[in-house]
Amino acid sequence: MAYFDLSGQTAIVTGASRGLGSYMAKALARAGARLVITARNADDCRTTIADINELGGNARGYSIDVTNEQSIREFGKQIEADYESIEILVNNAGCNIRKPFTDFTWQEWDRVVNTNLKGGFFVSQVVVPRMVERKYGRIINIGSVTTAFGMAGIVPYCASRGGVGQMTKALADELGPHGVTVNCLAPGWFRTEQNKVLYENATWLEYITDRIPLKRPGRPDDLDGAVVFLSARESEYISGQTLFVDGGITTGSTKATV
Repeated sequence: MAYFDLSGQTAIVTGASRGLGSYMAKALARAGARLVITARNADDCRTTIADINELGGNARGYSIDVTNEQSIREFGKQIEADYESIEILVNNAGCNIRKPFTDFTWQEWDRVVNTNLKGGFFVSQVVVPRMVERKYGRIINIGSVTTAFGMAGIVPYCASRGGVGQMTKALADELGPHGVTVNCLAPGWFRTEQNKVLYENATWLEYITDRIPLKRPGRPDDLDGAVVFLSARESEYISGQTLFVDGGITTGSTKATV
């Protein structure tokens, strides 16, 4: 019996032109899914699409601005026209801004919260009717360790990721009777474009590595198993949960003294 086989299923991964979104898209492709890759500019998806095609997969790129209502609605219409069904949605598009909370502008707050939280809600809104119609679907909202705890210097980001956790629970309750599961996949410390400046600081890297029980930051492929599992039929009795893939840092551990 082949477990975690996504053959014949279509998966949308937003913000998958680079970074962790690109890696998760490729993991889903290796499991057999056909991929819908999105970015603000569809041309930015070319590298991810080429990588998936090289794996023998099938992928197409679409433009979507998850902070723009009209863009989301147009995307929904395109997907409805191009695909008979959508089984999997990974709400990965996100952004971050680092500065003291007293320096944030209204526009910067809106940019972070609208991208990370509001966007996932409204993308789900245009995709879910197809899932409900077929009585089957998997929604995976991408959170972070800040879904569980706060951190100085990124207050809007923490607020948005905390909101993702609560939104996940509420959507799971609402969509469960329709055969749709909703879960949050929360990566720990992975190097991305958003946080690469931190990894250039040797003192910070030593500090954060010491706090992680497995004693290393995440590697991109550390998310492969989790995203495929939550996308698969075998996870049908799991909904409303947050799965931390973080090397154990959310245990709250600090350097051992014994």
